[in-house]
Amino acid sequence: MRAQPVSDFITSSDALCDAVMRLRGKVLHEELGRIARTLLGCPYGVFEAGDGEHESFAPIGEQLRQEVASDGHRFGSYRVFGRLGYNAEDRHHLASLARLTASLMQVHSLAQRSTHAFVQVEAQLAHQLQVLDQIQESVLTLDRTGYITSWNKGAERLFGYSAVEAIGNHILFLYVDEDENFHDSFAEQGGRLMEVRRRKKSGEVFWASMTLTPLVDLDERPIGLIAYLSDITERKQAEERLHHLAYYDALTGLPNRTLLTKLLDQALMVAQRNEATGCVLFIDLDRFKWINDTLGRRIGDELLRQVSLRFRDALREEDIVARLSGDEFVVGLFDIRQHFEATTVAQKLQASLGRPFLIEGHDLRVGASVGISVYPQDGGDAETLLRLADIAMARAKQGHHDNPEDSVAFYSLDMNQGMHERMRIESGLRHALGHGELLLHFQPKFQIDGHRIIGAEALVRWMHPERGLVPPAEFIPLAETTGLIVQVGEWVLEAACAQAAIWQRAGLPPLRIAINVSAREFTATLPGRLAATLRRYELAPSWLELEITESALMHDIERVIDIMGEINALGVTLSLDDFGTGYSSLSYLKRFPIHTLKIDRSFTTGVPNDASDCAIATTIIGMAQKLGHQVIAEGVETVEQLEFLRASGCDEVQGYLFSRPLAAGAFETALRENWLL
Repeated sequence: MRAQPVSDFITSSDALCDAVMRLRGKVLHEELGRIARTLLGCPYGVFEAGDGEHESFAPIGEQLRQEVASDGHRFGSYRVFGRLGYNAEDRHHLASLARLTASLMQVHSLAQRSTHAFVQVEAQLAHQLQVLDQIQESVLTLDRTGYITSWNKGAERLFGYSAVEAIGNHILFLYVDEDENFHDSFAEQGGRLMEVRRRKKSGEVFWASMTLTPLVDLDERPIGLIAYLSDITERKQAEERLHHLAYYDALTGLPNRTLLTKLLDQALMVAQRNEATGCVLFIDLDRFKWINDTLGRRIGDELLRQVSLRFRDALREEDIVARLSGDEFVVGLFDIRQHFEATTVAQKLQASLGRPFLIEGHDLRVGASVGISVYPQDGGDAETLLRLADIAMARAKQGHHDNPEDSVAFYSLDMNQGMHERMRIESGLRHALGHGELLLHFQPKFQIDGHRIIGAEALVRWMHPERGLVPPAEFIPLAETTGLIVQVGEWVLEAACAQAAIWQRAGLPPLRIAINVSAREFTATLPGRLAATLRRYELAPSWLELEITESALMHDIERVIDIMGEINALGVTLSLDDFGTGYSSLSYLKRFPIHTLKIDRSFTTGVPNDASDCAIATTIIGMAQKLGHQVIAEGVETVEQLEFLRASGCDEVQGYLFSRPLAAGAFETALRENWLL
């Protein structure tokens, strides 16, 4: 037989590939023998495996043999026979077939080993996954950007999300809102044990103990993190209960003495850094012991609870209030400007006890004696201030027995004297508001270019029946501290409008009467009150101007601008008082619908000799002109000041150079005589 055409080698190659991929053992060997004899056109051809498991054929005629081996590994050999002779082409075809067979069998062997290894790895992973799913701890993995890559059954039980829901999400979706900006380099690198708050699918927030360890590849390079979490909510709640028992009064829920000392020391450190004033108020309830002994402890305890609630409601959020023992309470005030403000707070606390306590059918009333120590005058630590406030309280309690009005006492005798003076002034001012002791004086405002009076500032005065005229510096700051400034402001508005209405009916030409409005008065009710007052006195709004300080405007800017717009809509003009001493932002200044800027007297005093005051005054005038505002300077007392302001472009002036504040009659005379500059 002769060899088949060379083109049949491709067909034989296809058959060979198919056989190696599909067949095994003796069947494969028989098929390989068939392919060899078909390729070479021999009646006989066999594949003899390397393990010798093949049938022995005695060669008939000349034979051709070719080893099947690759990379030192022998798979067997081809042997063909039954022909009379073989040429070089036959040998080449058989060698090529042997090489292809060796390559295919080697690849197949590698594939079998890889498949086996893969099956083993899959089995191992399935085993590990089963172990992970059986443990109670939540285990999840993250890539280096924080996205979840695996999620065990423990995580499903803990968070409520299935693996399908969680994998692929960023870890932040489990964070509580306030923790989303959390940044921790230790956590990013792993190896850190933390207690964190996380959110479940249900929305419930819980505490978890979390350990992060690095996740690395086969080359020990970090590729992410492994997170182990367990729910510790019950433990944290137990700790919080223990903390509350250790630091809070069980009856009232207020801080106890231990926590009070810590809070006071912390506040004192802040006060020391800020060079601020602080006060400690020691409060002892009057008549509590009698109530407790007579009606029993249950009613006494309920009384203490209700007292603590009233104290808490009477104080600001930042103030400290604690119960020491029995009927003793302590208040810490550290965000105050002057120590005498503590007196106002003490009176506010006492006033909170004014309403009766209705407990189990009993109408109960208690009072309070208050002792006050002051930082830094009296002491620099919590224990000292508490001890001295306790001493002051005992003094107040004794004074309360002698005189009910002496139920508040400072540790310092000098401060006590000042407190009593302030209380006397406050009581007198309340009396003055209701008994006609207040009156208005008017300080003329002059137009520089027109050389005439164009308005006045209404200034409140107190004519005391015994002391005579009380200077405003004595009672206006007190009125602002106690809140009486609101009643004083209401009186000034009424009195100014009443007087302006008299001048209007008398035929005097309209001029603007400026009224000072405090920050406490500048509320949403002010425009309505102005409108009602103008209607009541049938007064044209052109007679009225409101002077507002910068500090009154720098809170809730949008609300302030709305109120100013309503006032302007009435026809009442607005003046920005004490300009340059407050906190106005120029971006807000251009939005304020004001008519006039008033240069504060602290800048007027220095001109023309102080270069800084001159520069400030000139800048204010120039800025006001560009914004289309009038400018008035107060506190003008010398001709040199007047000439500087005139040369700088100031529009109006007021001050002792021209006139002190005048009583209504004297001011009317000045108007009629047309006082000139």
